Amino acid sequence: MTATSRATELAVVAARAAASRKAQEIIALDVSEHLVLTDVFLIVSGTNERQVVAVVDAVEEAMIAAGAKPLRREGRTEARWVLLDFGDVVVHVQHAEDRVYYALERLWKDCPTIDLPADARGEDPDAARAEYGSADDGAIRLDGGR
Repeated sequence: MTATSRATELAVVAARAAASRKAQEIIALDVSEHLVLTDVFLIVSGTNERQVVAVVDAVEEAMIAAGAKPLRREGRTEARWVLLDFGDVVVHVQHAEDRVYYALERLWKDCPTIDLPADARGEDPDAARAEYGSADDGAIRLDGGR
């Protein structure tokens, strides 16, 4: 069994929103064969607590606009490791130091990665900013640029 197309679509939405806030090391893992609670883990890093919060806010807004219902959010107060649960997709936004320490990718190394478009991996930041707004202007385009 693999992740549903809806879960993959939502992972791309969340990844693009994270990339628009200059998140780093964006990776999506298909955990559907190992977990019954979710299909995809999206793991992203922020360089400091302020950036972690900005990424979390952007992801939440984009996912809600895409019709995903937020089920749970943990860790926002400390902004070191924030978990956003949207059912089909669980987003882990980690401070870069905590990401190295906890090494979720190593823990879930048996799970296949989901191929994300370049802009969703943060490799085409201009495209992500064009769709979701610039981190500098504080605006997030939720209409997908339409």
